[in-house]
Order: sequence, then C-alpha cells, then structure tokens
Amino acid sequence: MTQYALLVQPAANRVYAEASVALTTAELEVVNRAVLGGRLTDIAETDLAGVRYVGFRADALDERDAEFLANLSSAFALFAVRDGGLLEPVELRRLDRFDDDLLTIQKYSGKTNEHFTKLLLNVTVLSSTAAPDMLDRRLRVLDPVCGRGTTLNQALMYGWHAAGIDLDQQDFDAYSTFLQTWLKRKRVKHTAEVVRIRREKQNVGRQLKASIGVDRESYKAGDALDLGYVNADTVKAGEFFRAGTFDVVVGDAPYGVRHGSRAAGPRPLDRSPLELISAAAPGWSRLLRAGGALGISWNNVVASRESVLDALASAGLQPLDDGPYRGFEHRVDQAITRDIAVARKPVDN
Repeated sequence: MTQYALLVQPAANRVYAEASVALTTAELEVVNRAVLGGRLTDIAETDLAGVRYVGFRADALDERDAEFLANLSSAFALFAVRDGGLLEPVELRRLDRFDDDLLTIQKYSGKTNEHFTKLLLNVTVLSSTAAPDMLDRRLRVLDPVCGRGTTLNQALMYGWHAAGIDLDQQDFDAYSTFLQTWLKRKRVKHTAEVVRIRREKQNVGRQLKASIGVDRESYKAGDALDLGYVNADTVKAGEFFRAGTFDVVVGDAPYGVRHGSRAAGPRPLDRSPLELISAAAPGWSRLLRAGGALGISWNNVVASRESVLDALASAGLQPLDDGPYRGFEHRVDQAITRDIAVARKPVDN
C-alpha cells in the first residue's frame, strides 16, 4: 500500500479555505465509493511539514484513477509519499476544455464560490449512474436556479452540454452578455443568440441558445457543445426542456437571506429555499434520466436538512444521506450555513 497526499488548492475566500480540506475529504470519499471501488483507505486530513493535506492509502494508482482524482474540486497537486517523507508528484490531467477565466473572471455580489460549484457538480454526477462515464461522455447538466451561470460554465469546462433556467432578468442579461463577449474575445468557434419563446402568440420567456466548439476541428465537423439558458420560472422548467434528458440537475438554491427567486412584475416572488425546492422538485425530477441525480445546496439556517430531503423524496427521488453525504455542511457567513442534499432517480422509473 502506498501513502498519498493531496494538496488542496488555495481559496481566495478565507472562510471557504478553512472548510476546504474537510469538504475535499468528503468529496474524495464519494469518489472512492462511486468510481474507485472503495480501494482508498484511511482518508483523512493529514499534516506534512506544517501544511494541511488530504491523505489516503491505496495500491498503486493507475492512469484512470489519477484522472478521476485530478477533477476533485480543490485538487492542486497529488503526491505519493515515499520513504523518508519524500513527495513524488503524480500527474493530474484535468477534463478542463477552456481557459479557467471562464469561471473566475465574473465578479459580483452573491456569486457562488467556483470551487464549491465544482464540488456540488462533482458530487451529484458521482451519485448518478453516469459516474463511470464522466471522463468519456458528454453529460447533460441542468442548473434550475442558474443565476449568472457559474454551474453552466463549469459544465462547459468539462466539455459537457449545459442548460439553465432562472427568473431574474438582470442575471439572464448579464450572463448572455458575458458568455458572448468571452467567446468572441477567446476566438472560440460558436454561434449564440437570444431569442423570444412564444406560445399561442404570446411571449413566455427568452432563451440564450449557443453552440460552442471545443476546438476548431471538431466544430467544423459539426461536433459542438449545446448551451441553453431560459429566462423563466424554474417551477415551469418542464415546459421548456424535455423529460428524461438530463444526467444531473444541480443548483445552489436561494439562501433566503440576501437574494431569492424573483418574478417579473412589480411584486417579488419571495420563496424560501424549502418552498422553492418543494414546488419545483417534481418538475426537476421529471427532467432527469433514470439513474440521474439531483444535487441542491441551500442555507440550513432557514431550512432543515430533513425537510429538504423529505421534499426530494416526495418528488420521487431516493435521498443519499449516509457517510460522506453528511460531511458537506460548512459556514459561509454569520447568517448562512451551507449544506448539500443529493438524491437519485430510481432506474426503474
């Protein structure tokens, strides 16, 4: 057995940095269950020369094992610990298809930490039957509360198809402008446009539709990533996307403190996280493929974990609530303690 040490990527947010080792430990345990056959043992925080690592033991890792580990949300470097405490680097090849400023360049109040967004997406995919294929297949990801698109951008980084829905017109406009500007500035082959969605001669929403090339050659060959962002109420998601088409549904629910789900018109739609999840989860569930997974983060100061899991179960999903799934709670600020709930759609549905 070889001892390994995973160095966690530094985080600009001090509060998140304090939680990052514990969060990475829980994420690694999910990876171990889902795609590594439980072959990692003794997963725990460890200290080497005063630096915090996530340590584990395993028989020699093969190339595919290392590829899964490379995509951990906060993985910075991985070392095999040799006799005498020498650290031997293990090559990490990430899925990333684009420059990382796709994720980092946007700065605005209320933005979800991009490391956490990646963690939430990873844990949800690893909880689905698509987990073994995440390195090889273009998965389809839906963020039903996508805001300014951090989850959409992370899905694109992985080379996956992305879709989102959100009611906030300002967020929709900001993301549409950002993505189209970024694609042009980076000279990425693409088409993108904002169109009106009409039914029975009535406007029912707007949609950003984009086809994005990972590289010039594949784009010329007709192989591109699909992105669609609908500006509408997430409770009506089933009206805009086909049932059974997404591998995962992943979202960071309104925290019920600073921002919430807003409706068009003069009066705000002030949903608490639990009200939103309860109202929308049945529709989100219908959009999942059999074996797909739903992952949602929320502020458990205003909604208990049990109530959120009950809402997902009432939508016909099977909550995952043991072991590492209990290890993602962490403080964001004085009024927000964030947690993750994950549930899987039964294969026989």
